[in-house]
Amino acid sequence: MASKPGFLTDWPWKPLGSFKYIILAPWITESIYSIMGKDAKDWDYGNLSIIPFVLWRMLHNQIWISLSRYRTAKGTNRIVDKGIEFDQVDRESNWDDQILFNAILFYLGIKYVPGASYMPIWRTDGVIIAMLLHAGPVEFLYYWLHRALHHHYLYSRYHSHHHSSIVTEPITSVIHPFAEHISYFLLFAIPMLTIALTGTASIFAYAIYITFIDLMNNMGHCNFELIPNWLFSVFPPLKYLMYTPSFHSLHHTQFRVNYSLFMPIYDYMYGTMDKTSDTLYEKSLKRKEESPNVVHLTHLLTPESIYHLRIGFASFASKPYSSVWYLWLLWPVTLWSVMLTWIYGRTFVVERNRFDKLKAQTWAIPKYRQQYRLIWQKESINNLIEEAVIEADEKGASVLSLGIMNQAKLNKYGEVYVKKHPKLRVKLVDGSSLAVAVLLNIIPKGTTQVLVRGKLTKVAIAVAFALCQKGIQVGVSREDEYEKLDKSFGTNSDGKLVMSKSYSSYKIWLVGDELAEEEQKKASKGTLFIPFSQFPPKKLRKDCFYHTTPAMQTPMALENVDSCENWLPRRVMSAWRIAGIVHGLEGWEEHECGYTISSIDKVWEACLKHGFQPLRIPNQSKS
Repeated sequence: MASKPGFLTDWPWKPLGSFKYIILAPWITESIYSIMGKDAKDWDYGNLSIIPFVLWRMLHNQIWISLSRYRTAKGTNRIVDKGIEFDQVDRESNWDDQILFNAILFYLGIKYVPGASYMPIWRTDGVIIAMLLHAGPVEFLYYWLHRALHHHYLYSRYHSHHHSSIVTEPITSVIHPFAEHISYFLLFAIPMLTIALTGTASIFAYAIYITFIDLMNNMGHCNFELIPNWLFSVFPPLKYLMYTPSFHSLHHTQFRVNYSLFMPIYDYMYGTMDKTSDTLYEKSLKRKEESPNVVHLTHLLTPESIYHLRIGFASFASKPYSSVWYLWLLWPVTLWSVMLTWIYGRTFVVERNRFDKLKAQTWAIPKYRQQYRLIWQKESINNLIEEAVIEADEKGASVLSLGIMNQAKLNKYGEVYVKKHPKLRVKLVDGSSLAVAVLLNIIPKGTTQVLVRGKLTKVAIAVAFALCQKGIQVGVSREDEYEKLDKSFGTNSDGKLVMSKSYSSYKIWLVGDELAEEEQKKASKGTLFIPFSQFPPKKLRKDCFYHTTPAMQTPMALENVDSCENWLPRRVMSAWRIAGIVHGLEGWEEHECGYTISSIDKVWEACLKHGFQPLRIPNQSKS
């Protein structure tokens, strides 16, 4: 929102929220009616092409979003190092409003503008006229409109909303108040109205022109440089006819320079070009891929989780992961992404963060949760993890943390790779010690007994042992689990490990994978379920409380946090991921893998020292 919102700031359909697409229903209905009521030779193909063109524009924008986020995470040719945060993602989540606005105007234009209906598919003269009119009056008028929007009166009421995004993403290009979009469309309407009124319009003339605007807008707001230097060497005048991402980036960091739309010639003519434009361009082109200090290795959850990644849908990634029904509408894209992961078959970068001088990246294994459970996939997955470990080592990373299912029995919590590559410089961290520390500090003070349910893991055994040492009774309901824990504890349980068939007497449950639904139903009202596993249990009880999986609140010093880690809330990270960051911050030289647990107190104190904070106990039941 602008600092002093002016008239026509909000979009008219803002009250509709996510149902805003209903405004296209009357126009779509009319188009369907025209198809059913007329012969094919009488169809207005310009009208029928509007909805497919809307879908194309959305896909086009999404391609740029994903490409930009992937490239800036890797660091190659990055322009501005500063990251974005959740407030920018929320502010830019309505990037599709301008597409809806344009669609309505196209429907109105076809209906009421002479020469706009029943257009041919192609006319060369119309395309040429549109190009000349854009390069002439549109670019010139935009330059002066843009300068006017930087006058303090208009800037505070309108344009400051756009400039709230200092570090730009492709969709930043269309984040303006409604009134601004009206003025921009009036400019872009000059070529479109002219070719309609002169009888030279065609469907492809409009499609090419709008796609060109989207292309240049998205490209210019990328935070990485992608225009090769040889283009300007081959044709030097191009420097004045086409801007670059670094050229426009200076407008967002310096504000009163580089006002041009797509053609910098007017900034040269009127003396508003930033003198560092060429320097920043050359510097950005020479920038190499970033070498991280810490790498967190995760993997995909479900086929639909590809949309939740930071390089997927920005608004989805900014919220905790959940499966929503309308993603089924994208099943062709989902199927294509599944095939791509099978074909591509190697780790890819999904996110970068910075903590003071520490550079962190998150890499994803292109495998899904279900694949980790298949025995015949074990070797393939382990090979991918091993390749990631070697790659991180070659890039100079000091720590690689293993997240989600990239550990445990699959590779003995990473110990397999340490033994196979004894000269590894990168330290492998499975995060178990911090997960244990987090769990011990979650359990409410004054607790006297805890029930442990679900598949026992390294973390579960360590937590149960620590609780027994503190004098807290640990109950288990199955004999095989009791024997496993008793064998692990030896004579150190002090009689606090007990077999119990009673569920209702325990108000604190430590739960892991394979927790049966029937067992949850046996819990008494008000029971607190605390998961020790990487995955949360299914929330069946509305009268009980569910804590998150082991995680902590991140300090504000951790930069570029604009997506949620799986199902966790905003600015909350899993203990396994934080463990790697803390390991890197502290400069610890030992691996934390295998079946041993590092010092729990040491890692907990280090986390608190660096500003990570424990999450509070839920104070209301979750359904």
